[in-house]
Amino acid sequence: MSKSIAGFSKLSKSKKIDWIVDTYFLNAENAQKIIKQYWNTNEKLQQLHDEFIENTITNYYLPLGVAPNFLINNKLYTIPMAIEESSVVAAASKAAKFWMDRGGFKTQVISTTKIGQVHFMYHGNVESLKAYFNHVKPKLIEDAQPITKNMEKRGGGILNIELRDKTSEIPGYFQLHASFETLDAMGANFINSCLEQFAKTFKSEALNFDAFTTEEKMIQVTMSILSNYVPECLVRAEVSCKVEDLSDSDAIDPEEFAEKFVQAVKIAEVEPYRAVTHNKGIMNGIDAVVLATGNDFRAIEACAHAYASRNGSYGSLSHAKIENGQFTFWIEMPLALGTVGGLTGLHPLVKLSLELLHHPSAKELMEIVAVAGLAQNFAALRSLTTTGIQQGHMKMHLMNILNQFEATLEEKEVLVKHFANHTISHSAVVKAIENLRQ
Repeated sequence: MSKSIAGFSKLSKSKKIDWIVDTYFLNAENAQKIIKQYWNTNEKLQQLHDEFIENTITNYYLPLGVAPNFLINNKLYTIPMAIEESSVVAAASKAAKFWMDRGGFKTQVISTTKIGQVHFMYHGNVESLKAYFNHVKPKLIEDAQPITKNMEKRGGGILNIELRDKTSEIPGYFQLHASFETLDAMGANFINSCLEQFAKTFKSEALNFDAFTTEEKMIQVTMSILSNYVPECLVRAEVSCKVEDLSDSDAIDPEEFAEKFVQAVKIAEVEPYRAVTHNKGIMNGIDAVVLATGNDFRAIEACAHAYASRNGSYGSLSHAKIENGQFTFWIEMPLALGTVGGLTGLHPLVKLSLELLHHPSAKELMEIVAVAGLAQNFAALRSLTTTGIQQGHMKMHLMNILNQFEATLEEKEVLVKHFANHTISHSAVVKAIENLRQ
């Protein structure tokens, strides 16, 4: 039976595990064994992992695969992907090979601007607040100088600070809306430190602003925090070829394929039920690379879906067209990524992944990640509009079922051949295993 515990975080790792297995598991010895079998035998490396988060008991493994043959702006890449979903890496690799023979992927970083906000309440005269903001703005930037000095030396820093009136949505609600350039760092700590200094200066200087009444001087700061919505931190990736060059051994007639493909994208542009699944496929590719390179995939996900809704309804992140016999497929989306700071210098596999990608800058990583999303989307739509999505999925599903039943290599070989010509379902696979073992 579950029970509460006081001071859990102060317990040693072994004591935490003892309490968990004794409290929650019928077979405490087996639970203890499962937890410990994923520990790294290198004690120093395990301690590093233990200190990434609080209350660590073990490591949770995801497969780290690679997708080769990505030609991006005439440079070849093998892209690392950390993901548990079957067929994602295979699909990305297949799309990469398809487009390598047709000129590869072309990319462009449009902007790298990131956003942070100081949210505050003010119930006085709005014109007085505007006058105060214009007066204090240089001081906000000046007081943040100790924080921004090193970033400015590298070419980044504070780009602008605006006063935004949000009183039509919440009475008395205003923002200091700030934009930043953080170069190769994702920049969360830098931005949040700047914002907290803005808030401190904004409140203290108000006490000495003569145009304010006594009540107006009492500005109430609610919070200071970066935004993971970065609609101006944009990258574009695209592929293009003559419609007739879309033909290969797997595809239907190239003209029919191109038309069906464009139609499928148009459906995702206007139908939210389809768009969510469509964009989820894009994020299969994006999240896998973001995770492999030590970036925050939750922030990337939240931003992508907000961006997909920016026009008032949820739609596709990718687009396609046919013009003058030319097929073009592209994606334009926000990606706030970093290649320095955070896990990028700590996690050994993150460092390995970045080296595999030729030590990219943040801009180059934006391009690589966008390409992974576009490739994944192309592979999914190509399957959907030709053979159907299940053909590739069910091959991997077959292997998962076989592993559940601890099939031997010989059994797997026989059953993979059998299901090359038979429909794969859980019951059918179970029956085939039973028949084979009899």
